Amino acid sequence: MQLTMTIDGKKYRVDVEVEEGEEVRTEGAFPPTATMQAYPVYLAHPTATPPLAAPTPASGSEKICRSPIAGVVFKIVAQVGQHLEVNDLLVVLEAMKMETNITAHMSGKVEKILVSVGEAVQPGQAIAEFA
Repeated sequence: MQLTMTIDGKKYRVDVEVEEGEEVRTEGAFPPTATMQAYPVYLAHPTATPPLAAPTPASGSEKICRSPIAGVVFKIVAQVGQHLEVNDLLVVLEAMKMETNITAHMSGKVEKILVSVGEAVQPGQAIAEFA
């Protein structure tokens, strides 16, 4: 079956294959009504992601890794004294039956782990402190 589609003002003729047992509506079987509107279709084009900025030395509150979400601490992976790089795994949170990895936002030595397994954390709560 061939259909004609209009996308961004351009008409396209497409071939559609109908599987056995599927309902087929022919032209006129679903007449347009006064409330029907045409909506524009936008085609997504992949874009290059910008490179990550080089880590800079942190001071003060920048040395604290905070939770981006509310959840319960499922597993603590990093240890006090361990040196981590950016995006190394610190803690795993469980929220809505899904595990979320919380990673290091900077390179450095873990000075303190500020949460424990089973603890409920809120968005913005401090999880770890770097030296």
